[in-house]
Amino acid sequence: MKQRTAIALFWAPRALAIAFIAFLSVFALDVFGTGRGFWQTLAAFLLHLIPSFALAAALILAWRWEWIGAAFFAGAAALYTGMVLRHSLPANVKLVWILTIAGPAFVIAALFLVNWLKRSELARHR
Repeated sequence: MKQRTAIALFWAPRALAIAFIAFLSVFALDVFGTGRGFWQTLAAFLLHLIPSFALAAALILAWRWEWIGAAFFAGAAALYTGMVLRHSLPANVKLVWILTIAGPAFVIAALFLVNWLKRSELARHR
């Protein structure tokens, strides 16, 4: 494996995970401007950030043990997909939601899996 490819393969899931967590965190901003008091708004904001905190914790662990990132991001994507499929929404809306949220999580999981499987090759190029 070429050094550039190895470096890109090492950093891709980590960078994408950071961007994905930031993207998900933006959705927590919908609690502001709802007319609630300060403490209720703060509680709702922190509650909406729980998925981001969980993914950030998984990313911290996956930085060293890639299999954790593969398992956690795939599990989170599968959980989200299951939740969306249980809602009574039009099929096209479900598809867009799944592709927007679960799709990137599955890609990140796959990249962490490849990192784990190619760990010895990647270590030679660091």
